[in-house]
Amino acid sequence: MTKTTRPFTPDWVSSPGDAIAEFLEERDWTQAELAERLGYTAKHISLLLNGKAPVNEETALKLERVLGMTAAFWLRYEAQYRAALARKDEENCLKDWISWLDKLPVRELMNQGAIPKCNLIAKNKPEVVKNLLHFFGVASPEKWEKCYGSLEVSFRRTRKEQSDVGGISAWLRLGEIEAEKLDCPKYSKLKFEKAVREIRTLTVLPPEKFKPRMQQLCRESGVVLVLVPAIKGAHVSGVARWLNPHKPLIQLSLYGKTNDRFWFNFFHEAAHILLHNKDKENIFLDEWNSGKSLESELEREADKWSRDFLIPPEYAGELAQLKSKNDVAYFAQRIGIHPAIVVGRLQHDHLINYSSMNGFKESFCFQGVE
Repeated sequence: MTKTTRPFTPDWVSSPGDAIAEFLEERDWTQAELAERLGYTAKHISLLLNGKAPVNEETALKLERVLGMTAAFWLRYEAQYRAALARKDEENCLKDWISWLDKLPVRELMNQGAIPKCNLIAKNKPEVVKNLLHFFGVASPEKWEKCYGSLEVSFRRTRKEQSDVGGISAWLRLGEIEAEKLDCPKYSKLKFEKAVREIRTLTVLPPEKFKPRMQQLCRESGVVLVLVPAIKGAHVSGVARWLNPHKPLIQLSLYGKTNDRFWFNFFHEAAHILLHNKDKENIFLDEWNSGKSLESELEREADKWSRDFLIPPEYAGELAQLKSKNDVAYFAQRIGIHPAIVVGRLQHDHLINYSSMNGFKESFCFQGVE
């Protein structure tokens, strides 16, 4: 079994001044003599030897002429020295930032492969901090607070329980990373309206058939659709947001996983993109709520749009007459949607018990998405 070895990282850091001091010792020169030969003051030579004055291009050329090593050697030595100092500073910062881990779903992100797995023991935590900074694409926890922690003011939530900003921000970032991989044209409302009409016809198909077509239709209209596994504590089943003024994102977690919820959730997010795009700073976080919705006119509008789009009002009056599975199946076929969506509506409207006709419902599990 091959052992993994850590790179050699000594506690000491050698500066170009150390090499210059060796030359002085070999040639039996004093600092004053070197200062005279280089044309610098004795104070500057002292700073150079102590690593406090940098070796710039002018100094490197002078050292080449006086001591013999090339200017490239001295500049490379200086760059390596400064990089080593920066690494030492970073190590200290990473140790100071360990408490930041308490705000984030570290193990969840490890399990999803977003950051490398390791035991969360003290000696490993600085490296975990570094990996999380890379994951979020920020230089420090302070910058994370500005870029992600402050996003909370833009959240338009459907549940009071959505309070884990760390979990929500991690889930949102996973969606951003997926979206960065996809190219699409600028958003077109007309094309997206046409796309959602065709997507409605896909509800009767299994995931392996509807998923690629659904994503293609969204992408062609300028909307990015990504499926990202849920993050524990985030309580988010979907989000609609604008990554920039021309690129909206719909992100779904499959929270709930049954097809009736999935389709209602998707069209609910689509409604936010179509109806609520004046303020592109808003982030619409949605949970499959059970009557625990916050009072929000925008959420009510999205709910109504999704409900009426799936089962148009001219057919809604027939719902109360659907008493059997055959009734539901025939009705669903007639209006062109999956019968599970009809069952979900009947249950939500308390026309049947939540335990009734669940045989129509199917659990979704897309490849690579839990």
